[in-house]
Amino acid sequence: MGEKDSYAGFADRYDLFPHDEAASAFFRRLFAESRVTAVLDCACGTGRDLIMFHALGCAVTGADLSPAMLAKAKENLEAAGVGAPLHEIDFRTLPAHFKRSFDAVACLSGALMEAGSEAEMLRALRSMHAVLREGGLLILTQGMTEKLWRERRRFILDVNTPDVSRLFVIDYLERGVRFNILDVFHSEKESGLKVWSMVHPHVLFSDDYRRLLGEAGFSDVRLFGGYGFEACDAETSNRLIVVARR
Repeated sequence: MGEKDSYAGFADRYDLFPHDEAASAFFRRLFAESRVTAVLDCACGTGRDLIMFHALGCAVTGADLSPAMLAKAKENLEAAGVGAPLHEIDFRTLPAHFKRSFDAVACLSGALMEAGSEAEMLRALRSMHAVLREGGLLILTQGMTEKLWRERRRFILDVNTPDVSRLFVIDYLERGVRFNILDVFHSEKESGLKVWSMVHPHVLFSDDYRRLLGEAGFSDVRLFGGYGFEACDAETSNRLIVVARR
């Protein structure tokens, strides 16, 4: 995460990612169990999850380091009729910007790993801990799992519609990954190829999360392998969802 906006050339087509409808039911149950009514999405991207949290009855606040993603989030929120403050903030420095506390902080889609090293990710987790109320929840999600890491799947077709196909090409590094996203447009209005890449130099897995969250002051760390609240399984899970309590 640096000064250059790495999402500048990708924000306008970021929302081609499919939305998992099961996510809404997961968060509805999770928030009801812990009486969550105020949510900070500290890597809100284009705001789609802010819209989902708002639909669940929560007051929402968005933050992101990318001006391009925040501009797209503003468009999406206005189109959905959702009023929410948006802030250009590095999630490693949240206490410097928020003097209030939240019932939940979300950092989804592997965004935590954009901090780079474990030391910087720990700094980010402590920052998130600081803006949570006592008993508040931190929710982290990612698509890179121990199963996928072991299988070394390199090509994943994520979207395939009459207008566009999105292909992930994954380069596996020593302890990290480079996600190359290839969008192939093949409609009457547009044809061609657009490519975007993002490096996560240090991927976290279950044991890493338990250790770092403990060091950051969190307790009651739960690891799920999907939006059905099934336990994370290193052999079979295609998603990793981490829920920790302050």
